[in-house]
Amino acid sequence: MMESRYAQRLRKAGLRVTAPRLAVLAVLRPGTHPKVEEIATAARRRLGSLSTQAVYDVLRMLDEAGLVRHLEPAGHPARYEVRVADNHHHLICRACGSIVDVDCALGAAPCLEPAADAGYLVDEADVTYWGWCPSCRREPDRDRTAATLPPPATEVLP
Repeated sequence: MMESRYAQRLRKAGLRVTAPRLAVLAVLRPGTHPKVEEIATAARRRLGSLSTQAVYDVLRMLDEAGLVRHLEPAGHPARYEVRVADNHHHLICRACGSIVDVDCALGAAPCLEPAADAGYLVDEADVTYWGWCPSCRREPDRDRTAATLPPPATEVLP
């Protein structure tokens, strides 16, 4: 029997192949950014039974192994994606929370250079663009006030 590509990914990362790990990997698709509950529901359809805590544990382990990326947009639940081989960014809809991948604005990682690096070796830039997706833009009377904005990032001064 040929080993699945998911099992190969786990082994290559030095991880044991287990049914929960295979089920979680199998439901994550390129270009998607599902919430934990969506992942858990789809994985349960494959396995029959799987606790939400087990899904969190699998996702944490896959993130640590570099097989998935954890996103936590301000004001929205955590999301996960399998696009991990590059330093890309995200567009997030303020209304519905949909997320779309955006390639680096300037090419290769880290895509952006800080004005001052404080001695750090910068290897990644995390940029999040906020706005309204095409579907939400068409909704009449959509309230686009400051109340829909995510909280401002806190600036740490040296």
